[in-house]
Amino acid sequence: MDLLLSARPGRGCTVVEVRGDLDMATTPHLREELQLLVDAGDRQVVVDMAGVGFMDSSGLGTLVVIFKALREVGGRLCLAAVQPAVHSVLRITSVDRVVAVYDSVQAAEADVPSVDGASGG
Repeated sequence: MDLLLSARPGRGCTVVEVRGDLDMATTPHLREELQLLVDAGDRQVVVDMAGVGFMDSSGLGTLVVIFKALREVGGRLCLAAVQPAVHSVLRITSVDRVVAVYDSVQAAEADVPSVDGASGG
């Protein structure tokens, strides 16, 4: 299955919808797209994982790399609507202790910290 990505403005954040499996073949595309958002100045990124049924270590690594990149510039990466199989990977590796995981995109958006004087971009 091909990886489908789409980004849209959310409430105080950018929501990236991911559909497909995150494996060695597809993960570079995700990493490139997320890095473009960071480079463009996005600081609050919610990754909607509702359409991801499988994620291997390359997908996990990409999420950690982007999490760190955003943290270094005062931003935040969080995951939403994570499927059980993927959530297992996050739990086993303890990534869910570092990267916030929400039941839904709406819950993640509601928890985005407001930044005074910030402009959308």
